Amino acid sequence: MLRGAMRTTIPLEEVHWDLRDLLDGGGAEQVEVLLDDAIARGKRFAERYRGALAEIDAPGLRDAMEELAAIHDLVGRASSYAGLSFSTDTADPERGALLQRVQERATELGTLLVFFELEWAALDDVRAEQLLAGDGLDFARHHLRVARRYRPHLLSEPEERILNEKALTAHAAWTRLFEEQTAAIEVELEETVTLDAALSRLAAPSREVRRATAEAVTQALEPGLRTRAFVFNSLLVDKMTDDRLRSFPHWLAARNLDNEASDESVAALIAAVRGRYELPRRWYRVKAKLLGIDRLADYDRMAPLASEDVAVEWSQARELVLGAYNAFSPTLGDLAGRFFDERWIDAPPGPRKRGGGFCASTVPSVHPYVLLNYTSRPRDVLVLAHELGHGVHAALAAKQGIFQQSTPLTLAETASVFGEALTFAALLESSPTPRARLELLASNIEDAIATVFRQVAMNGFEQLVHTERREQGELSVERFGELWTASQEELLGDAVEVTAGYRSWWSYIPHFIATPGYVYAYAYGQLLALSVYERYLEEGPRFEERYVELLSSGGSRSPEELGEIVGIDLRDADFWERGLDLVERRLVEAEEAAAQV
Repeated sequence: MLRGAMRTTIPLEEVHWDLRDLLDGGGAEQVEVLLDDAIARGKRFAERYRGALAEIDAPGLRDAMEELAAIHDLVGRASSYAGLSFSTDTADPERGALLQRVQERATELGTLLVFFELEWAALDDVRAEQLLAGDGLDFARHHLRVARRYRPHLLSEPEERILNEKALTAHAAWTRLFEEQTAAIEVELEETVTLDAALSRLAAPSREVRRATAEAVTQALEPGLRTRAFVFNSLLVDKMTDDRLRSFPHWLAARNLDNEASDESVAALIAAVRGRYELPRRWYRVKAKLLGIDRLADYDRMAPLASEDVAVEWSQARELVLGAYNAFSPTLGDLAGRFFDERWIDAPPGPRKRGGGFCASTVPSVHPYVLLNYTSRPRDVLVLAHELGHGVHAALAAKQGIFQQSTPLTLAETASVFGEALTFAALLESSPTPRARLELLASNIEDAIATVFRQVAMNGFEQLVHTERREQGELSVERFGELWTASQEELLGDAVEVTAGYRSWWSYIPHFIATPGYVYAYAYGQLLALSVYERYLEEGPRFEERYVELLSSGGSRSPEELGEIVGIDLRDADFWERGLDLVERRLVEAEEAAAQV
């Protein structure tokens, strides 16, 4: 029996997280206590260090960063509690008010502390390197070095204070409105269901069910479509203004800087993936034949090859994922098990719950939390494995401290995709028949399509809308639909029909709103993680130690240095092509399996 296989399972409907760990065991009233403490310490910090960095010594910088870490921990716990609480009921006015209150006070604190980043960036390079060479700065050294890369894009302190204050009623407010709007979408099928629950029915065996579901989703998106388009337009302008003030040369430049990725490497990734768009088209043509359809429609892409609608109960999903994690690494398996045992997961769908799934790393002094909308589909098992990958990554990296726990987005998907790959391999190995093997291979290649090719296509949509908004002005709902359709048709070619109703489906995707430019990081992370997994297959059990070291390093080193831990050279121009070759090899396996069936 695999380790962790005999854990006690509670029913799905009872799998809710316990957020009190963020508040020292208290309730929502503790949020104000944390914020009061953070702001009081922030004021003392400002009094002590404003104007002092020019003369500070290395021990003084270490003391300053330790105090800054403590302040960030306080506000991070309060913000995490408010945000996670809101995510499970976005229509609750009390939770919304608490989230707004936390954002306002966090903005107040950010305004107090903005001087520190500016004074640190203003030091000359020689002086900064002398300070960074001091003892005791391992918990912040890489963070401080990276922060100096923003020097050309920082404004004066009064300007930065104004932008920080106004962000609350700009980007943050629009993002919250979008989340509330999308969380409230109800889809009328045989019964009224959430958007997530409806989208899961696109994996139904019946084509008529899929078609009817797609039409119902399109209908459900229609009432708030103009509002969501206005939100998107407003945020396009907000980013355009911010980029102009900060002298970023193009809409993606700020995201690339955050990701510690050069414009050239990102352009190479996007070009490499777009150059292999024929891979998903090949699969969709094979799938059409398997389904007995001349040509797939957009709502057919997730159709199962199984003749029955397979349900995977929560208890089964947990044992499958923990079994796969434990088989690779007892360290990871035991850590993943704690998410279930210690109530770090909120799993069942809810009518007012934020859609999709995510892992919130919160702060190193507590632990991560995972949100799911588990609908018992086989795909949900891999989503669980994916989000637990994020979770164990954050938990292992907690020792790096609050400044260096998280990696750039380009490496943030490494552990999640690796966790999916482990779970998939376990499922594939236990496949009893060629048909079952084909179904798993189909799921795997479709995940790669979704994570690599579709994300690059969505990046193409963002490129189009950001560019057109800057050059030609506000986009109409119809124009958003046209640009969305163009980006999807470029990806799908003649293999999939993009239906008229699909033109509005851009309007529920949160990444375009909350984190512009984020989506290419999925492709980056997927191809990187596949290369890491390939290393594991080559090296076997001895790879575990280096992999755990990689996750435990968090963001304490550059992406290139982190890649070196597991033998990956991110500077190699052919890196992306090799990752795509791995995707093609799995596609060939799927094609061969399809021929056998």
